[in-house]
Amino acid sequence: MECHVKDNAKAESGLKTSKIIVWSLLAAVIIAAVVAVIMAQSGPKASDSANAAPEGTASQASLVVRENSHILSQAKDEKAVLVEFLDFECESCGAAYPFVEELRSKYGENVTFVQRYFPLPGHLNSMNSAVAVEAAAQQGSHEAMYKKMFETQSQWGESADNKSAVFRGYAEELGLDMAAFDRAVADPATKARVEFDKADGQALGVTGTPTFFLDGELLKVQSLEQFDAAVAATAAN
Repeated sequence: MECHVKDNAKAESGLKTSKIIVWSLLAAVIIAAVVAVIMAQSGPKASDSANAAPEGTASQASLVVRENSHILSQAKDEKAVLVEFLDFECESCGAAYPFVEELRSKYGENVTFVQRYFPLPGHLNSMNSAVAVEAAAQQGSHEAMYKKMFETQSQWGESADNKSAVFRGYAEELGLDMAAFDRAVADPATKARVEFDKADGQALGVTGTPTFFLDGELLKVQSLEQFDAAVAATAAN
């Protein structure tokens, strides 16, 4: 499955019990979940005329990766670039996270991995978490906060409460300058940086998360094996 744009109010009663059940089962079904995510990616097509970049604007390739895009890992011998548009509160993104880390471990020498924000309005803390990651990035701790968000997603995801204080706690755990972090979170420019990524994603036809682009092209595969093979093929070129 894939997280899509939505705006459904969720009742607070029973939420904690439901979360415990869902997250206790997640480890057992993670492979199936990731497969479903990847298969769902055949939906948005960046080449569709309705979603193409307007005439006179940046080309598709230049929209996929920008100069200010966050690089999770830079390949020493770069032969390909894998870009993920994600929402830190999206359960499908959380399910895909271990697989992406596995790909980084296997192909990091030849494939550069890039993360771009795509917070969805149906998730209360999607923007809050993205802003926290961006604020950490301003202190050179993007990857550390990125990992922290996914490793703790079960503790704060799908909550009906604002979890900004929790994210601030993560920044403290990472040893960040908290005065600088607070200023960055409060600065409208930090949120604008997140929205910049999302605008590029929308121009590319992204409607759900996670959505992957491999060397500037929307990645459409039917299984994890195909996903791995696609990345391996570009890494070997």
